[in-house]
Amino acid sequence: MNTEALILFFIVGLAMVGGGIIISTILAPKSKNPVKEETYECGIPTQGASWLQYKIGYYLFAIIFLIFDVEIIFMVPWAVVMKDYGFTAFVEIIIFLMIVALGLIYAYKKKVLRWD
Repeated sequence: MNTEALILFFIVGLAMVGGGIIISTILAPKSKNPVKEETYECGIPTQGASWLQYKIGYYLFAIIFLIFDVEIIFMVPWAVVMKDYGFTAFVEIIIFLMIVALGLIYAYKKKVLRWD
């Protein structure tokens, strides 16, 4: 791909994104209403403070879930080409699974997976 096409692609992309933001700012209805600024959850009025601080364990659990979810995303293409690449692909996926297993063992030792 030549440089001019890449620059043009970048400029057109920026123009489309910027144009969309500018057009929506100009054309969107504008009304100030204090009700719009309130926290809304499932149609039930909030009780107490809306901003709560959650324990870090919830976030760590979610991140670990995402890591293993991404692992599955990597394993599906590997399973498709396993037959073509043979033993080499098998060794590579074993190394990959060992690295992920070490991460799981580390998280278990640090007691990240406890739901207290």
